[in-house]
Amino acid sequence: MGAEPGRSRRLAPSARGVLRACAFGAAGLLLAGCASMPDHGEVRPVEASQGVDSQVRVFGVPPADKASPQEIVDGFLEAMTSDDPQLQTARKYLTDEAAKNWKPGAAVTVLSAGLDRFSVQGEKDPAAPRFKIAGKMLATVDERSAYQPETGDGRYEEFLQLTQKDNQWRIATPPSSLVLSESDFQRIYRPVNKYYFAGSTLVADPVYVRQRSDPDSRMDPTTQTVTSLLDGPSKWLGPVVTSSFPTGTKLRDGTKSLSIDSQNTLRVPLNKNADDVDEPQCQRMATQLLYTVKDLTGSRVDRVDVLRSDGTPRCQVPEPDAAVLANRPPSPGHQYYVDAENRLQRLNLDPNREEQAPPTPVPGPLSGNPAFKVGSAAVSYDEKRAAVVSEDGHGLHVVNLTTAGAMPPSLLTGKGAKPYGLATPTWDAAGDLWVADPDPQDPTLWRLPGGTGTPERVEVSGLAGGRITGVKISPDGVRIALLVQRESRKYLYIGRVERPDVKGDVSAVSVRELRPIGPQLADVAAMSWAPRGRLLVVGRESGMVVQARYLLADGSMVGAGLPGATGLVAVAASEDEKKPVVAESLEDGIVWLPPGAQWRTVVAGGQAPVYPG
Repeated sequence: MGAEPGRSRRLAPSARGVLRACAFGAAGLLLAGCASMPDHGEVRPVEASQGVDSQVRVFGVPPADKASPQEIVDGFLEAMTSDDPQLQTARKYLTDEAAKNWKPGAAVTVLSAGLDRFSVQGEKDPAAPRFKIAGKMLATVDERSAYQPETGDGRYEEFLQLTQKDNQWRIATPPSSLVLSESDFQRIYRPVNKYYFAGSTLVADPVYVRQRSDPDSRMDPTTQTVTSLLDGPSKWLGPVVTSSFPTGTKLRDGTKSLSIDSQNTLRVPLNKNADDVDEPQCQRMATQLLYTVKDLTGSRVDRVDVLRSDGTPRCQVPEPDAAVLANRPPSPGHQYYVDAENRLQRLNLDPNREEQAPPTPVPGPLSGNPAFKVGSAAVSYDEKRAAVVSEDGHGLHVVNLTTAGAMPPSLLTGKGAKPYGLATPTWDAAGDLWVADPDPQDPTLWRLPGGTGTPERVEVSGLAGGRITGVKISPDGVRIALLVQRESRKYLYIGRVERPDVKGDVSAVSVRELRPIGPQLADVAAMSWAPRGRLLVVGRESGMVVQARYLLADGSMVGAGLPGATGLVAVAASEDEKKPVVAESLEDGIVWLPPGAQWRTVVAGGQAPVYPG
C-alpha cells in the first residue's frame, strides 16, 4: 500500500522486503523461518533493528513487476543493507545509467535510527514521483574508511527522482553514499586499526571495513584493510604521521585475497612502486602490515613477507623485529594510587597469583616526607620519576623514584583553589609532562619539556569556552584526551598534538582539531588510554547508569561495558593487554579487574589510580 502524497513514512533498513540467510559457522545453515518479508499491507512506522548478529546475512529482494514508486524507493533503501556482490539487487531499482555510475562504496552515512521517506513535488517535472529521504545523522565514514561522529543535531537529507520506462518505475538519482542505520552498520562493518609512524613510534589509526567481502571490490576483509593502509592515513591523523610505503604503492593487480599460512606468515605482493625500496624502509613497511593485520584478525601473525611486483621476496620481518621497530613504551612494572593518608603507593597486581602483595610507599623523597600530601600523581614510563600535585591542588612537583633526597620545589603553581586546582598530570613517551589548570579565570594546558623544563602554554583550538579538567596524552604522543567542562557537564575530546619541525622550538607545540569522543554520552567522569589506541571511559548515556566501556579514538563505541563497573569515579588501563584494569570505586576504594573475573578490592581506601604515562 503506497503512502499518500506529502505524508511521511518511517523506514528501517532490513525491516521489510528482505531475505535473511542466518549463517552460523562454516556450514552456513539456513534456519527454518528465514524467509522474505511481506512487501504489501498496512504501513506502520518502525524503528531500526536492534542487536543484529553480524553473522546474519541479508539479501535484497528485486523489484516486483510494475511496482509503485513508493515500493521502488522502499525496496531500494532496504537492498542497500544487503550482502549482494556489487549490491546487484539495489542496482535493479535504478535506471540503467544510474546503476552504471552509482559508486556507493566511496562513503557511508550512519543514522541513529531508520529513515523518514516523504513524497515531494519535483522541481523540473512536478508530475514525476520524487521523494525526500531523511534521518538523524550519527556519523559518516569517508573514502578512507575513517569514522567521524556527528557532533550536533545534524540531519541527513537527499532527494530521489524516479522515471518510468516500459511501465516500470526506477530511481534516476540514487544517494551519493550508502545510508545505513546504526544497527545495520554494526552488522556490516567492523573496526580495525591500521598503523603509521610518528617519528620512530607506531601509531594506531582506526577505520571501518566490511565484515565480509566488499560488494564493490570483492576483496576480503584482510585485503580491504591492507588496501586502506596503502591508501594512507585518515585525514585527521595525516598531519602528524607518515607511511613508509612509497607514493602510489598498491597491491599487485588482481589481488583479492590475503591470508595467513600455516606458518603464521602473511605474504603481501605489491606493485612496481615498492620494488626498489631499501631494506630499512621495507622493514618499516612490513611492520605496518604486521600490526595492521594482527589487529584485524585477532590471531598471531609471526612474520610478514613483502613481495615485489614479480612475486619475488623483497624483505621479511618476524614479530620480534617488528616489536623493536614499533618502539612502544615498556610494559609497566607497577600500578600506582594515592592512599587515604594522601601518600603515593605502588602495587604489583598479578592475575596469575592467588594472593596479591600489599601496596608499598614509592621510594624517594615522598617516602621521607610524610608532611607532603599528594592529591594526584603521574609516573613516567620508565618509572623513575613521578609528577605529583599537592593535596590542595596548588603545586606541581617532579620527584625522583630511584634516589632519596629533599622534596624538590614546585615547577608550576595552580591559580585556582579547590575544586579548581591543577588536574592530574600525564607523561608522554618522550618524557615531557603535561598538566591542565582549570582555573575559571584563565584555563590553561601546560607542557613541561623533559619534565623539568620551563612550563610552556599549549594552544588548544576548539575549546569554545570550556575548561580542561582532565588530561591524558596517548602512549604514542600524537593524541591527547581532554575532559572539558562547560557549565555543569563534562565532555570528552581527543586533540591532535602538533609539534614543530624545527628542533628546539618548543613554544610551537599545539593541540588541533578537537573531535568528540562518545558524543552520545550525557556525562563523562573519567578516562584512560587502553590497548590498541582505545580509550576506557567512565560515563553514562542519557537515562542510564554510569558504566565503564571502551571507545575507539575516532569516537565510536565498541563492545559492551565492563561487567559490574558501577560507582566508578576513576579508571586506569595500560597499553599492555595483559595488565588488569584498575579503578577507584566510591563504595570499595581501589579495585581491579583480573581477566575473565569480577572486580576485586585492592584496598578499602584510596583514590586516583594510574599506570605509568
